[in-house]
Amino acid sequence: MRYFIIILLLGCAGISCSQNLFNRSTNYTTRSKKAIELFRQGDNYRVRGQYSEAVYYLKDALRKDDKFAEAWYMLGMTYKMTFRLEESIQAFESALTFFPAENTPNQLRFELGQVYMHIGQYGKAEKHMTDYLEAGGYGMKNAVWARKALLDVEFARENIGNPVDFKPVMLSPKVNTFNMQYFPVLSADQRILIYTKRGPSDDEDLVVSFKDADGNWSAPGSISDNINSRWNEGTCAISADASVLIFTTCQGRDSYGSCDLYISRRTGSDWSIPENMGQRVNSPYWDSQPSLSADGRTLYFVSTRGGGKGSKDIWVTQVLPDGTWSQPVNAGDGINTPFDEVSPFIHANGSTLYFASKGFPGFGGFDIYYTELRKNWKMPKNLGYPVNTSKDQVSLFISADGKKAMYSDESMGGMGMNSRLFEFDIPEEMQVEITTNYVYGKVLDEKTKKPVGAEVELFNLSQDEPVSIMKSDRVTGNYLMVLPEGAEYALYVEGEGYLFESLNFDYHDSISTEPVYRDVLLKKASSGSSVVLNNLFFDYAKFDLRPESKVELNKVISFLSTNPEVKIEISGHTDNTGSRSVNQTLSTNRANSVYKYLVSSGVSPERLSFRGYADSRPIASNDTEANRARNRRIEMEIR
Repeated sequence: MRYFIIILLLGCAGISCSQNLFNRSTNYTTRSKKAIELFRQGDNYRVRGQYSEAVYYLKDALRKDDKFAEAWYMLGMTYKMTFRLEESIQAFESALTFFPAENTPNQLRFELGQVYMHIGQYGKAEKHMTDYLEAGGYGMKNAVWARKALLDVEFARENIGNPVDFKPVMLSPKVNTFNMQYFPVLSADQRILIYTKRGPSDDEDLVVSFKDADGNWSAPGSISDNINSRWNEGTCAISADASVLIFTTCQGRDSYGSCDLYISRRTGSDWSIPENMGQRVNSPYWDSQPSLSADGRTLYFVSTRGGGKGSKDIWVTQVLPDGTWSQPVNAGDGINTPFDEVSPFIHANGSTLYFASKGFPGFGGFDIYYTELRKNWKMPKNLGYPVNTSKDQVSLFISADGKKAMYSDESMGGMGMNSRLFEFDIPEEMQVEITTNYVYGKVLDEKTKKPVGAEVELFNLSQDEPVSIMKSDRVTGNYLMVLPEGAEYALYVEGEGYLFESLNFDYHDSISTEPVYRDVLLKKASSGSSVVLNNLFFDYAKFDLRPESKVELNKVISFLSTNPEVKIEISGHTDNTGSRSVNQTLSTNRANSVYKYLVSSGVSPERLSFRGYADSRPIASNDTEANRARNRRIEMEIR
């Protein structure tokens, strides 16, 4: 699970890719002037990144003297930079053989340790890193890497014998149609797949595939002419309903740094022209690898800006009340380390974060970890072997239900680097602690049945605070809201000029695995229109408002504030259980309790009235408990 940039990270770790390791005054291990001349030519090509030419000249030097230690060393470095690791080891080992013991460059031991670490030969990695540290004369940075490698060796030995259930399956050839495809993201309903494709010309574009009713993916197509350009577009993130897209561009568009983040919004099937996310989010440095919360209002991303814990850190920004993005803050010590952290992915539940790191105990290189937010981030956990291996694992996308993961796997073939998209079932013990469901449907005008662009807001009733805010599509009416388990929620749908509608979802103890389909029909805010207040709560046979009713009551107050000319009646209703007189008293008292709360909150009594109707106005038959529950209600009617 690597992505194509990582190939350079191994090759450059511990030493500059452009550094000449030996100068002309070096006492070489060969007396052949021709071998030295060929060696210097090869090393110059290596420094310039012309690796094929470097290999040619270095091999030519070794044909002149096959015990030329410096040439073996440089050949090993060149192979390492091009990810030819087995050949790199052979060349390094030859260099180690032919260098006199007293003149062996200590850096050679470090390089050998790194390559052995990357191919999972932990014993040999441990030996060379230990020899490197014992020899002394090293730089502080390399010493840190060497000690970290020894910790990883210990971690790998303790954990590699307890593999997790990992059975990856390649996605269909229709999806894996390009030379390279990577960084996949899914909508919450798992029916829209967006990913980055890279062709032979190295041009990166975002493509989209759709899943049909039979579970088959369509052939991918360009996401939009407004988004894809003659420049590169990649590493994207989407909201749960796939209506907000954030992606990375590193050249061509207006920018503040080497790579910037851009945002586009979908209306119907059309994506808006991307906009730079601004100089709060983007910096003069490298800003990339975005991940969006389900409602598209919290963004995690990677940046090399100052003020972090290491070179690459994970940062967080949120949408402010005025619609702008906040100043990003560092995700903190629980996530970021002095090493690199990349590829954050925030799960749809908003509290499980996946990311790749070199800083926590692992199997070597980048491993993928996950952590849960409980006031603070818990200690990250390694996903285990063989999800993580000695190679670099970088990017992982987890479905909204927490049961499947999707990633790209890269390999070197005859045509060079290629990658394919895979998915696998996440073992139960590794699944997210907080599962989710989602409600979806259309927001429509009650009479015309035309789509309405409305605000859809989810509230945690016990905490009296919003959880998510989204908008329905004004062209299609579509909306989708993720519902995490562990709370009772009020869902409000409110369009300009309409009465709001409220829904209730109680996921305190368990959560349904089946998505909820619910069309919402909005009524014009005109005389005679009424709405059931579904999130007002009373104890059995009592009329005192329970605390969790506050969210709904404040929504009524907000509606009246926005519509100052409106007058309303609060009406109480019961089922037909019990005597009419008792029901009449109960329904009147409950309506009066709402009336009193509104008046005490500053609403003019002249705009309010209340009345109890007992069981005289049922909205369902009283033949089942579910229908009787529907009849026990409070309504708000415009007078």
